[in-house]
Amino acid sequence: MHTARRGLLLYFGVVLLVSVPLLYLIISAGTPIEQQLEYILPLMWTPAIASVVARVGNGEGFDDLSFRLRRRQVVVRVLQAILFPFVVGAIAYGAAWGVGLVEFAAPVGTSDPLSAFAGDLLFAATIGAVVGVISAAGEEIGWRGYMTSRLVTAGVPAPILTGGVLWGCWHVPAILTGQYAAGRSRMLSAVLFVVVAVSLTVLWSAWTLETGSIWPAILGHSAWNAVIQGPFDTFSSGALATTWVGESGLLVVAATIIVVIVFLSDRVANRLGFSWSLSH
Repeated sequence: MHTARRGLLLYFGVVLLVSVPLLYLIISAGTPIEQQLEYILPLMWTPAIASVVARVGNGEGFDDLSFRLRRRQVVVRVLQAILFPFVVGAIAYGAAWGVGLVEFAAPVGTSDPLSAFAGDLLFAATIGAVVGVISAAGEEIGWRGYMTSRLVTAGVPAPILTGGVLWGCWHVPAILTGQYAAGRSRMLSAVLFVVVAVSLTVLWSAWTLETGSIWPAILGHSAWNAVIQGPFDTFSSGALATTWVGESGLLVVAATIIVVIVFLSDRVANRLGFSWSLSH
């Protein structure tokens, strides 16, 4: 417990030390966040760097960080992780488009919107998810690959939920300044995003603890970014679009919670001892 707590202090210390100046540069740049790859990529790799510093500085080593992918159980969870954002998107965006809360609108110059949307979804699930590993791995090696297990070992109350809140709050400065996932009310967007972050943390942490591999979390994160931020957001427009959809949209928040509950049935949670992790 003492070792885990000391490791967490090192980890969060480095995360703050590196993230704060990068966030300042992103916020003060005056350009959309997606155009600031020179800052975004280092920021997303900050958790991984922090975990390496903590592991080395605390003498913990890397034995508990596994990139196993050949086991059937890992492959199944990876496929489910990639499927997850499609299910969330189909429910949330489908409902928003269906009842007219958000307009289904293809980018300018698209002759066949439905075919274009289907093609973009296919691209997001394959090439998009694979390329996204470059950035998603930086976060997951740190957040789920290090922080999650250390919060449990350190005896932090509700460690998985606490980890989700911390991960969500890491994004809040960019949301409150309108750089990322911000709707009409930035404060509401920040709160809703943290709820989504907690939900995703529950799912990805469960699969990481179950399989012993970080790949379900990495590819789940990568697919989420590629699918939700990609075709689903791209084909959505309207004055209230960011209220209902997007990573801080009300319907996306609701759908994420529901689908996480479905994916993590009581049978699976009990088999993992995950209910214990959530309550201790």
